Amino acid sequence: MKPKLIATACLFLLSLPRAENAAELGTRQRTITPVAIPAALPIMASNLLAYEVYGYSSWQWGLGSNEGQMTNTMPAGYPGATNATRLLTFFCFSDIQITDKESPSQSIATSYQSETGQQGNSSTYSPVMLRTTQVLDAAVRTANDLNRLMPFDFGMSLGDNCNSSQYNELRWFIDVLDGKPITPSSGTNAGATTIDYQMPYQAAGLSPAIPWYQVLGNHDHCWLGSLLINDYLRQSYPNNVILLLGSQADGGINARTDFMGTIDGSTPYGHVLGAGPVTNFVVNGVTNAPTVQADPNRYSLTISNWMREFFTTTTKPVGHGFSPANIASNFACYSFEPKTNLPIKIIVLDDTMAEQDYDPAGQGALDTNQLAWLIHELDLGQASNQLMIVTAHIPIELIGMSTTTNSAITGSNLLTVLHGYPNLIMWVAGHMHRNNIKAQPSPDPTHPEYGFWEVENPSLRDFPQEFRTYEILRNTDNSISMRVTDIDPEAPTNSQAYISRGYAVGAARIFGVPSTNLTDTASYTKNAELVKQLTPTMEAVIAGLGAPLGHKVAIDQTTNGVTINFLGELQSADTLSGPWNGVTKISPYLVSAANAAKFYRAAE
Repeated sequence: MKPKLIATACLFLLSLPRAENAAELGTRQRTITPVAIPAALPIMASNLLAYEVYGYSSWQWGLGSNEGQMTNTMPAGYPGATNATRLLTFFCFSDIQITDKESPSQSIATSYQSETGQQGNSSTYSPVMLRTTQVLDAAVRTANDLNRLMPFDFGMSLGDNCNSSQYNELRWFIDVLDGKPITPSSGTNAGATTIDYQMPYQAAGLSPAIPWYQVLGNHDHCWLGSLLINDYLRQSYPNNVILLLGSQADGGINARTDFMGTIDGSTPYGHVLGAGPVTNFVVNGVTNAPTVQADPNRYSLTISNWMREFFTTTTKPVGHGFSPANIASNFACYSFEPKTNLPIKIIVLDDTMAEQDYDPAGQGALDTNQLAWLIHELDLGQASNQLMIVTAHIPIELIGMSTTTNSAITGSNLLTVLHGYPNLIMWVAGHMHRNNIKAQPSPDPTHPEYGFWEVENPSLRDFPQEFRTYEILRNTDNSISMRVTDIDPEAPTNSQAYISRGYAVGAARIFGVPSTNLTDTASYTKNAELVKQLTPTMEAVIAGLGAPLGHKVAIDQTTNGVTINFLGELQSADTLSGPWNGVTKISPYLVSAANAAKFYRAAE
């Protein structure tokens, strides 16, 4: 390189913003894998000290994960696709379940004493509940890093922002994305100056350049995601007396046999207090009910009030997809077009059960209004020659299950409806806390364009604590590819997110989700490129659309010099030391001389 160009490049580099960390762009490069513990003793879920002693929280970096191109919805014998342009990029967070761990209205007693292999319910107790806001903040920071390398057109939260529909839980979620100061505790704010997970901190906030949109989840408007909130539960939230319920055998919500417990935030490992049978709290014939400091910010939100909170925000758009009409009608469905120059429509569907129709025997449902609205939106998108993506909280198969009485349609019948829209390319969901990719091929093999893909997103709360990025690509044959990638939040050693990751690994082993085998070292990530056939009409509509694939480059001045981050097929974070041509020598990817020259010119 000529000296003049070097000087120009250096001046450019020095003008760029500083960044502490280079983004690790996804599990295609490396994955989090539990370390096998074949001889481990069983431990109790709430015995956090034992997680490290017996290796339950141990993990290591493993190989990257990539399923490659998947063509299950394409015609038989399809040879594969070559990417031509990038149409759209976005990310999805899901199921963070921000938890007010000190709330009196929980169900900790049902699972905190579960031992390895007992199949307890990690949703009612898991050590990850101590640091949910910090894990979300780590995910936001990582999304910001990714955005500098591969700019996002928007982000989505697929629901279950709250653990149990509490106002303060939702405010923590929104405030973390808005970049507010966070006090991650309630009541007396015990341990705020001495306990790491209780200490206030400054959230990074999502980049102002990224609009984000919201989906309703069952935990956002139901008690622990599973019960319709009646008067007894409603008064328990801001109360000072720990909730009194019973086992299912004793009558469940209508029984008063056991105190449900809460977390003592003044203890390093989140000691459980106020949990157990009523008889444990009787002294001289008098029941001394366990109490906590009441907090008026713990009240339960209705669906309308939950949507209203998204208007109190500093990130965009105001409302995050919801409109005043949504609030007035108590109807949490809407659609939007992320790019005015691109024929793609996002249909945001509420497939949780409405408050008046909730059936605890089921998982998800569509009432007659929701179903009619969905069909109307699909009809409009098809008639307007728009590609369509449905984002919902609950996967198709769990809608209108056999035990559910309040859904206007079953999952199998809904699938038949969806197969009538060749412009539907993907159904994106959360809820199950799992990485899952499912082909929904056309029922008519001679018309593969009626097939689509269903993608389930992992939970930020539970192992492997990830979110997904999506790249919608146009291929040279004018088919569509959807490249989906799992992302581990950036978690520097001993950070709160790092500590939570270890407990997530341990909790997965204790509760047996996703595996009961303590020697299982699978990462449970799933990355792939999903190919979708279009109609001749849509092929003509999208022909020539999209931005060049190219290398996305971000260059930072750091305290140690200059760091170059770039996207090729996957990602690399390389530190520049010495001449410019040193970049290709330390990159994990093979770079031709011609492409290397293009990379340097892009950097300049």
